[in-house]
Amino acid sequence: MNVQVSFNFKKMTSKAIFAIILFIIVYFTLLFFAIGMTIFCVMAGIALIVAKPMIITIGLGFGLASLGFFILIFLFKFLFKQHKIDRSHLTEITKDEEPKLFNFIAEIANQTHTDFPKKIYLSSDVNACVFYDSSFWSMILPIKKNLQIGLGLVNTITEQEFKAILAHEFGHFSQRSMKIGSYVYNVNQVIFNMLYDNESFDIMIQKWANISGCFSIFVAIAVKIIQAIQWFLKKMYDFINISYMGLSRKMEFHADEIAANVAGHIPLKESLLRMDLADYSYNTVLSFYETKIVDNVKSKNIFKEQEFVMKFLATESKLPFKNNLPVVSELDLSKYNKSKLNIKDQWASHPSIEERVIALEKLNIQPTENIDNSAILLFSNKDKIQEKITEKIFSGVTYNETPIILDLDKFKMDYSESFNKNSFPRQYNGYYDSKNPINFDLETTNEIENIDTLFSKEKIDMIYNYTALENDKNTLKSIANKEYNIKTFDYDGQKYNSDEANSVINKIEDELTIVKENIQKNDSEIYNFFQRKALKNGNSNTLKEKYKNFFKLDSEFDRKIELYNNLINSTGFISVATPFEQIERNFNSILELEIELKNEIKHLIEDTVLYNEITKQTKDNFEKYLSKEWKYFSNDNYNNDNLNIFFTAINDYNYLISRKYFLTKLDLLNYQIQQLEK
Repeated sequence: MNVQVSFNFKKMTSKAIFAIILFIIVYFTLLFFAIGMTIFCVMAGIALIVAKPMIITIGLGFGLASLGFFILIFLFKFLFKQHKIDRSHLTEITKDEEPKLFNFIAEIANQTHTDFPKKIYLSSDVNACVFYDSSFWSMILPIKKNLQIGLGLVNTITEQEFKAILAHEFGHFSQRSMKIGSYVYNVNQVIFNMLYDNESFDIMIQKWANISGCFSIFVAIAVKIIQAIQWFLKKMYDFINISYMGLSRKMEFHADEIAANVAGHIPLKESLLRMDLADYSYNTVLSFYETKIVDNVKSKNIFKEQEFVMKFLATESKLPFKNNLPVVSELDLSKYNKSKLNIKDQWASHPSIEERVIALEKLNIQPTENIDNSAILLFSNKDKIQEKITEKIFSGVTYNETPIILDLDKFKMDYSESFNKNSFPRQYNGYYDSKNPINFDLETTNEIENIDTLFSKEKIDMIYNYTALENDKNTLKSIANKEYNIKTFDYDGQKYNSDEANSVINKIEDELTIVKENIQKNDSEIYNFFQRKALKNGNSNTLKEKYKNFFKLDSEFDRKIELYNNLINSTGFISVATPFEQIERNFNSILELEIELKNEIKHLIEDTVLYNEITKQTKDNFEKYLSKEWKYFSNDNYNNDNLNIFFTAINDYNYLISRKYFLTKLDLLNYQIQQLEK
């Protein structure tokens, strides 16, 4: 097998390498400048102390010398910065443990003409990837790659699909041109770390500044110079990144072509289309068990539960099955994507699933064999390894008592019951899944007799068209604000320059107004349809009151969620190096927000809608937070216990206001359907 790369790919590779060489030249120029500046500052500091030795000149001399050193350290430290992949969540396996799997991987490595991985690890993720540690020196020295296999992935694909996915990962390193691409990727990672991973450096200079007022003056000057250097380097990085991103997209298509040559285009296509469903199912199970921590309940095998949820959701969505796995079509993936905006994503390093599927279809490469067995059967004892990784997932969870293992059948029953309890009635055909009733005049009357008309495919499309218009508008706002470095874009089949984004936004807003009016009209017709049913049942006043209550809640919700956002934004300084005096001022400025938060929490505790939603633990957390004014910073240190009380209250508040909104909406929609059943 020898997949040929295009002239354009080679040209993009050369452009990316040129950008990196240019960056390195600029970087070392700055480094030599910093060395010269450091020598000058040290000599000037010594001269100052020698000229008039006294406390103030000694302080100024040391401060001046530190000015050059800090700039030098900032530029020099990255030469030895190592980017190490966190392996704490990984489990290494050997050939003795999994001979069948290792032989399977060796065959794929041979077919793609690449080296066998240095080590193979298992994770719980719905993913498979090749990874390696990198540093500045790995630009010169060869790196041995490791392979990570997610059980959440192999649990939801066939063996042939697994072969295609691994062939794609190995394909990035299989040919000379591909190796150049991986080199570019590695350099890109190193440069990113150089520019943005500065937390320890910031803490170091802040500590130095806190020693003396003299030192703080020169630290402030050093920070300004460093910020200027960072601004310049970031501009260089943007230049490199744009060059790399286009290349990276091409690399994905080439790796897909290699995978298709090894395993056929259909297995890769079908696994790609199923990936989001598998990932959502896995995260759904994790979320389920998060709610069970307070009950001291955990899973024995989370992957069997993931498989159940995936098939359950596929059945609910009426997806077909093949090899006992859901078949997700391109239409299923994109049926709600009504966007008219088309941009060659210069900021996206990966093409979309839709783009990759289209490219694979064009290849139309059939497999020489097709193994339909589940990929998990490549493991010697699938249940044992799944349970081992499951145990690792739950090992980081703290339980009040010895946890109870939830039986698989009990999980199925609990999940199904919870799904049905927290889903809107099927009669709505998904109309309300991503929208809420829009406020309208409850006194208007319409004559719609057929419920199917109200929730037809055209009406559902109208909802997702509105969502797409909103998303397009927000993206165009980013383009207009120069947040994305692009020159042109296509909208509704017409090409525009980036400086025309605002004019397109105006057109979208006009269209949004029309679509919103149509949705509002349909919502009004829905209300009138159910109101006539409720009138026959003697429930018309109750239905009207439920609408009034929902509209009132809807009007208040933005203010409540804004409080949460303000609290999160106002406390962002905690995660970055901040001067002590500024920390005190920041916490003082939050006091008014805290008063509002405490008032809102008091209302939540007494809210009858949330009676069954507020657990004893949540109530205890709230009451503890309300019991006093907490001090979050003292003696130049954060009080982490008090901060934990604060953030727990904030997060519980956010969950409960959202939960009340959902329950109020669900109660309204369920009540409407009940009028049909009487």
